Amino acid sequence: MARREAIEDIMKCIDDELIICNIGFPSRELYDIEDREENFYMIGSMGLASSIGLGLALAQPESDIVVIDGDGSLLMNMGSLVTVFANNPSNFTWIVIDNGAYGSTGNQDTYAQKVDLVDIAKGVGFKNSYHFEDINLKELIKSDDAGFVVYETEAGNSKAPIIDLDPVTIRDRFMALFNENLKN
Repeated sequence: MARREAIEDIMKCIDDELIICNIGFPSRELYDIEDREENFYMIGSMGLASSIGLGLALAQPESDIVVIDGDGSLLMNMGSLVTVFANNPSNFTWIVIDNGAYGSTGNQDTYAQKVDLVDIAKGVGFKNSYHFEDINLKELIKSDDAGFVVYETEAGNSKAPIIDLDPVTIRDRFMALFNENLKN
C-alpha cells in the first residue's frame, strides 16, 4: 500500500478533527485527497508536526487534534515522543506513516526499517500505541489518552500536485477557525 492510500484510509475516519500534516508529499497528498480549512499543511518544518499538534491540543482542549507524520520526521524529533507522553492530552492522536523512507527528499532509507516505532512509543509510556490495522481509529481519536498509531506503507510518492496555497494563506484560514470560536 502507498502512503496516499493510507491518507485516504485515515480521512475516512475524520469528521471535524483538526489535522496537522507533515511536510512535503504527505501534505500534498492530503491536499489533493481532501482539502479543508481544518487541515494545516506543514511547509519546511521537518520533525515539528507533532510539536505544533501538541501545542494546538493544549491550547484547544475542546478540539480533537490528529497529527499525520512520517517516520523520518519522528526520528528527527524523537524528544517529541516524551513531551507528548508527559503532557498526555486526551484530544491528541499521532499517526506516523512509516514507509521506511524520507519520501520528500528522494526516498532515502530511514532507520525506522530497523526499529518498531510502536514498541518505542510503548516504552516511553503511551498505553494507546498501535499499528493501524489493530485498532478502530475513530474510537482511538475519541479516547481519554493521547494515541500513537503507526501505519506501515511502501516507499514512494504519488503525483499529487503542489499545494497552491502560500504559507500565510494556510495559516490564516486555519486560524480563522479559532477566531470564529472566540466570537461565539
